[in-house]
Amino acid sequence: MTTNLLFPQNLKSYISQSPYQAYVYSYPHKTAYRPINPPISLADAWKQEDKNSLFLYIHIPFCEMRCGFCNLFTTVTHNEDFVTQYVRTLQRQSQRIKTALGSAKFARFAIGGGTPTQLPIHHLETVFNIAEETMGVRLQEIPISVEMSPETATIDKLKLLRSRGVDRASIGIQSFIESEVLATGRRQSTTQVKAALTRMCEAGFPTINIDLIYGLPGQTIDTWLQSIHVALHFQPEEIYLYPLYVRPLTGLGCSDKEWDDIRLGCYHHGRSLLLSQGYTQVSMRMFQRISTPSIPSPIYCCQADGMVGLGCGARSYTNALHYSNEYAVGGKGIRDILQGYIQTPENEFDYVCYGFQLDGEERRRRYILLSLLTDEGLNLSDYQQRFATDVYSDFPELRELLSLNLATQNEQSLRLTEFGIERSDTIGAWFFSKKVRRLMQTYELR
Repeated sequence: MTTNLLFPQNLKSYISQSPYQAYVYSYPHKTAYRPINPPISLADAWKQEDKNSLFLYIHIPFCEMRCGFCNLFTTVTHNEDFVTQYVRTLQRQSQRIKTALGSAKFARFAIGGGTPTQLPIHHLETVFNIAEETMGVRLQEIPISVEMSPETATIDKLKLLRSRGVDRASIGIQSFIESEVLATGRRQSTTQVKAALTRMCEAGFPTINIDLIYGLPGQTIDTWLQSIHVALHFQPEEIYLYPLYVRPLTGLGCSDKEWDDIRLGCYHHGRSLLLSQGYTQVSMRMFQRISTPSIPSPIYCCQADGMVGLGCGARSYTNALHYSNEYAVGGKGIRDILQGYIQTPENEFDYVCYGFQLDGEERRRRYILLSLLTDEGLNLSDYQQRFATDVYSDFPELRELLSLNLATQNEQSLRLTEFGIERSDTIGAWFFSKKVRRLMQTYELR
C-alpha cells in the first residue's frame, strides 16, 4: 500500500494532510482481508441473516484495456476459451451458493467489473440466466445496474440489457477531451463516446450514470468543465465525479500540493456547476438529478450488508463477515487468482476462506461511515436503537468533527458540512480502527 494510514488519531492532523489519500467506499477495505482458518461454511455464515431483501452482485473481470489509473481486479489478457471457462465457473459457483443460502429473495442486482459488456452477447445472456434461473432473481421486478464502456455499449447488447430488466446503465467516460484520456492509456474517441451515450439514451434506460475523473494529466479547470457540460447534454440521472488518486503514471512533475490544488479547484467548480443544473449532492462523488416526487430514484449502493457476490472479484457482506477471493492489481497476480478460481473444486465454493470478521466495534464503525459519508448523515436515534448505546459514548472522537467545522448536529443527526463532504475520504481514513489500518498497511499487494 502506498497510502500512509498510520497517521496520529487526531483528526486535525489528518485534515492537514492531502485530502486525496485513498478512496473510502466501504469498510473495511479489501486490503484488510486475510485467510480465514478454519474456513467458515457458507450455510453457517448466512443462517442468522435476514435473507428477504438481498443484493446480488456478479463480477466480470474483463476489460478491453487497462486504464493507467485503475487498480480494480480486472484483466485484458483473455481469450474466448478463458472467458467461457469463467462463465461456466460462475454457473458452478452460483449453484453451490444458492444451495447454501436456501430460501432467499433479492431486492437488487448489479453486474460490475471490469466491463460486463465486454462479454460476447451469448455469455452476457448466460449471466442473466444465472441470476434468474439459479439464484431466483425476479429480474423484471427489481432495480438492476450494469457497467459498460463506450466500445462495448453496442445496440444489440443494450437491447438485451433492457429486455432483461436493466434500469440503470453506468458508463465510465472519465473525460470528453481526447488528449486527457489518451494520457491514461484509454483509446476512446469523443465521437465514439457520444455515439455510445446516444445509443444508451435511445435504448430507454430509466437511469444513466456517467463517471468522470478530475486531476487527469494535462487537465485544467476549463477542460474539466467542458467535459461536465458535454455530459450534461445527455441529461444523465446520475454523475459521479471521481478525483484521480496517486498512481505510478499520474504525477507528471507536479508536486503533491500543486496537484491537490488542481483537484480541489476541479471539485469546487464541478460541484457548483452540477448544483446549478438541478443536481443534488449525495456524497463526495455522487450527484443525482433532482426527480419529481412521483418518480422516486433509488440510490445505487453495492456496499451494504446482505450482499451476495458471485465471480472472482466479488465481495460478499453479512452483518459480521465480509469475504471474497484474494485481491491483486498486477497482471500476473490477477491471472493467477483467476486461474485458481476457474479450477476451484465444487465443494470449495461451500466455504469462506478469505475475508474479515467484524466484531461489535467494527460493525459500529462501518455503520457510522456508511451513514456519515452521505448527505443523509448519521441518524443518532437509529444508532441508539441498533446498538443500544450512545454514539459519543462509543466514539467520543466524533466530537472533533463539530469543533473543526466538518459536521453539524441537530436533535436527529450528525451530518457533514460542505467542507466535511469535500474531505470525506480523509475523515473516512481517520475513523478506521487501528486493527484495520495495521492490516491495510502490512498488506502485500500482488
